[in-house]
Amino acid sequence: MKYVYYGNYAEYFEIGRVELFRSIGMSYDEIENQGIWLPVSEYKIKYLKPALYDQVLEIHTYVKKIPGVRIEFEYEIFNEQKMKITEASTTLFFLEAKTNKIIKCPDALMKLIEVNWKTE
Repeated sequence: MKYVYYGNYAEYFEIGRVELFRSIGMSYDEIENQGIWLPVSEYKIKYLKPALYDQVLEIHTYVKKIPGVRIEFEYEIFNEQKMKITEASTTLFFLEAKTNKIIKCPDALMKLIEVNWKTE
């Protein structure tokens, strides 16, 4: 059908989150090794224009506000012509793996977010 399957977008956003954490100094793996999981609780997407197969896409990922027990990400996807084709957001929460309880953002991650935090 030449258009990117809509279900693929969730994977694109996960890659965006992983790379955002890596860019500020803490990998997703490090977070999970501390016994913290980040399940998605909300996902919203708006398709402005279709992404096409074999097109190079650029994903911009932002944390728009300082996290508490939840962390909210916003995304923009641009095509090769630098045209914005998708807007989305996800909300994840911090979950202690051993107890299965919701917790606040870990201090080490919070410090990295605060140091690198920018509003667009």
